[in-house]
Amino acid sequence: MTYEIVLTKRAVKDLEKLEERVKRKIIQQLKEYKNDPLTNAKKLINPKLGSYRYKIGDYRAIFDVQNKTIVILRIGHRKVIYK
Repeated sequence: MTYEIVLTKRAVKDLEKLEERVKRKIIQQLKEYKNDPLTNAKKLINPKLGSYRYKIGDYRAIFDVQNKTIVILRIGHRKVIYK
């Protein structure tokens, strides 16, 4: 069961700010999560940001799951993403 990945405008902006090497790593990792999105996800305590997060090295992807779609809300370094 494959899910579709959709990035919000904010997530696209976040991704564009990153180095090319980091961008490729994040995109590759997100593609791997398409088959089973919640296995590697952690539920967030504060639902204001989003429902779940992926840990991709020092970066985090905050997302929600709606129907068969993974909606990436934010992408950023672990030190600043939760602020």
